[in-house]
Amino acid sequence: MVLHKIKRIFSDSLSDTTEEEYIEIDLEQEKKDKKILVKLFTLRQYEDVNNILNALRDGYTIAVIDIKELRKRDSIELKRAISKIKKTCDAIEGSIAGFGENIVIATPAFAEITKDVEKVRKEEGKFI
Repeated sequence: MVLHKIKRIFSDSLSDTTEEEYIEIDLEQEKKDKKILVKLFTLRQYEDVNNILNALRDGYTIAVIDIKELRKRDSIELKRAISKIKKTCDAIEGSIAGFGENIVIATPAFAEITKDVEKVRKEEGKFI
């Protein structure tokens, strides 16, 4: 009997505190508040890849990557870095494409890079 009263006292006090500790969060509102960023990155060394990958994993950043400096220094490190970015893009169902010799663009899942320019122009009704 005494144990039952003690148990009830503690369970009542615990239930009162747990109700106050929880806050309801509207997840849809958070998604609407996020803006899409197009961010420029310069790949100077292999370790710079981590900043790019973190931005892509966040899901709201399109990365425009200048690879000129690393390309001049070490082509093997450049291949490793691009491979790592490509694997992350595949994992998050994003896209990656090179533009010219020194620019790479990587996107998360919400954006797609169309690589066939002539096909896109024909679909839009514009012929070259």
